[in-house]
Amino acid sequence: MAPELLPPDRQPVIVAARRTPVCRSYGVLKKLRAHELLAPVLRALVAGAGIEPGSVTDVVIGNAVGGGGNAARLALLEAGLPASVPGITVDRQCGSGLDAIVLASKLVAAGGSPLYLAGGVESISTAPLRAHRNDDGGPEFYTRSQFVPDSFGDPDMGVAAENVALKFGVSRERQDAFALLSHGRAQAAAEAGYFDGELVPLDTGAGTVVADNGPRRRLTAAVMARFPPAFVDGGTVTAGNSCFDADAASAVVITSLQRARDLGVPDGLLVRGTGTAGVDPQLLGVGAAAAARNVLQAAGVAVDDLDLFEFNEAFASQALASLDELGIDAQRANLDGGALALGHAFGASGAVLVTRLLAQARRTGTPGSLALAMISIAGGMGTAALLQYERFQATF
Repeated sequence: MAPELLPPDRQPVIVAARRTPVCRSYGVLKKLRAHELLAPVLRALVAGAGIEPGSVTDVVIGNAVGGGGNAARLALLEAGLPASVPGITVDRQCGSGLDAIVLASKLVAAGGSPLYLAGGVESISTAPLRAHRNDDGGPEFYTRSQFVPDSFGDPDMGVAAENVALKFGVSRERQDAFALLSHGRAQAAAEAGYFDGELVPLDTGAGTVVADNGPRRRLTAAVMARFPPAFVDGGTVTAGNSCFDADAASAVVITSLQRARDLGVPDGLLVRGTGTAGVDPQLLGVGAAAAARNVLQAAGVAVDDLDLFEFNEAFASQALASLDELGIDAQRANLDGGALALGHAFGASGAVLVTRLLAQARRTGTPGSLALAMISIAGGMGTAALLQYERFQATF
């Protein structure tokens, strides 16, 4: 059983969630900067939920590879929210979008029935070039930040995925099959219209982007088997069973149960528990499992009690290893596909997980159903959130 609800003015609840199409970086969205991806999502949330723009308490946004300068504030003003609404940008790398939602939920739990827009955004296509300053003052360019001290080892993501595959015995065949399943599920979900209600079209100046462009229709087991190792000679992690970089934004409306009722919102996801954990940076891909285990134990919830799971599929190896560690059948996770098919938009991906869970919960429509969102993070961390779908007309 999930823990007792907080008082209505402190119980966090997610009442709306939207996202842009998730598209391959340097592709159709390559000219849109982060705030230009996020602003349409914020506008859609405010309009769709019937929120008075000036009543938004704060906008909390995750971003991993942007240029600083507070993308949340820039995007909310671009979206037309009044200057009285503040914004804050947070960075926990791939966990940023989910951590932004977690932060907002904790602020709601502090009381007062505030209302937040929270989520994440990433424009890898327009991310600034990065450089250290040499002794002579000139630039020394680098591709990514250092996540942990050299004494801990600081593996690239693909190498870390190989470490996980080896440590937890995740075979190449399982990785390929999981990736193929993700593509097939994402295609089927799109064709069934499962994404339609959450997608916000984007005007690129050269046309309007209305759908994800990652899932590959022609992938087969035979094609997957032909991909060579991508990161380690003789390894099992390939381009086929790894995600691709993507551009996207996603955000939610999160407020108190009391305020949701006052707004006349019919249903949503109660936030029942959250947590972040640290693990060996060499095995960063299982950080989500550590976080999820802590959250479930604190809530007194068993894996068998859970109905829906969304795990960020940065690599098939880490997704399978984490699910195995938690005792979750991989067939039960990511019912509409995941990042292996849709792409990984770093700072936005954690918020996409929550957006997907709200859509899935509303589709099944079962009050009391429990959902788990989890994501592994560079540097050896993971964040997880336990959510519960409810109709607010019910008596708790």
